[in-house]
Amino acid sequence: MCDPIFEYQFRLILIGDSTVGKSSLLRYFTDGKFDEACDPTVGVDFYARLMEVKPGVRVKLQLWDTAGQERFRSITRSYYRNSVGVMIVYDISKRSSFENLKDWYEEAREHIEPHRAIFVILGHKADNEEKRQVTHREGKRFAEMHGLKFFETSAKTGQNVEESFAQIARDTYQHLQDGHIKIEPGWDGVKAGFARPKETVQLAEAEGDSRCC
Repeated sequence: MCDPIFEYQFRLILIGDSTVGKSSLLRYFTDGKFDEACDPTVGVDFYARLMEVKPGVRVKLQLWDTAGQERFRSITRSYYRNSVGVMIVYDISKRSSFENLKDWYEEAREHIEPHRAIFVILGHKADNEEKRQVTHREGKRFAEMHGLKFFETSAKTGQNVEESFAQIARDTYQHLQDGHIKIEPGWDGVKAGFARPKETVQLAEAEGDSRCC
């Protein structure tokens, strides 16, 4: 079975406090399933999915799910440098996870430099409205203050899950096309993908003609 064809591979990392729902988001995005009983991530987990960023152009998203516990932070930091996209997740029903956004954002920027990355803020568990501790306006204001995109998401209902990943994929692709982000040796944030050579069919046709002569 042949590997799927894609133009580029983008490595994205999800960060944020423990139990905010990073793993649930990724499982819904990659498998379309919601797991109510989701164990905390130990170290780092890996997911992948193909996505179309514009008609006829597909990219492979390599998705890294990181542990939010302090004892795993040194492992998490080691994955920052090779990421082109960062999704910072907080739980709208857990105020402390929102208050820690600034620390997560600054830590990620520090370890990604000198490379450039696309950031998106996600207010997760939006279905948990009755226990909300962070307003939509607060989340949006934090994102706007730092010039970032913002979504409220829910892996339980699917709210904005597809949209948020599509946004970071499109933004990364556009930055690549504009030259703000480049493929660099030794950096895994963006890699060239696999495309079917257009010359293959033309060559076969030419060879066919020569045999007829």
